[in-house]
Amino acid sequence: MRVILGADHAGFPYKTILASMLKEAGYEVLDLGTHTVTPSDYPDYAAAVAEAIINKEGERGILICGSAVGVSIAANKFKGIRAGVCHDTYSAHQSVEHDDVNILCLGARVIGLELAKDIVYTFLKAEFSGEERHVKRLEKISAIEAGWGSK
Repeated sequence: MRVILGADHAGFPYKTILASMLKEAGYEVLDLGTHTVTPSDYPDYAAAVAEAIINKEGERGILICGSAVGVSIAANKFKGIRAGVCHDTYSAHQSVEHDDVNILCLGARVIGLELAKDIVYTFLKAEFSGEERHVKRLEKISAIEAGWGSK
């Protein structure tokens, strides 16, 4: 599986460690930055990862900022992206199994590194259930993206 990573300055240290961990575990990693702790703007990295997922440059994405909220908001502006903030392993697998989440958002200032590692592995190993009730809900989300929700 190819995993696309992105982070702002707050998430940079975690991203660096997680990238190495994933490579050692046999995952292919595309690191879209940042590559420094110099202050940066999280929407830039959220957009880069979202666009890479949309363009099928990888199967899953991981975004890291201080809280995870900013990158989640920015990434979810892209049609077809389902970015979820997950700070526990249950949410990490359930978000994929039920909601077909394709980008995991982590807050480096919210959770510890060891928990972040567990969450990442749980997210990447999870699979969408394909159950009718979940497919139906995703179809409703697609309708909202198509403009239904703006009326």
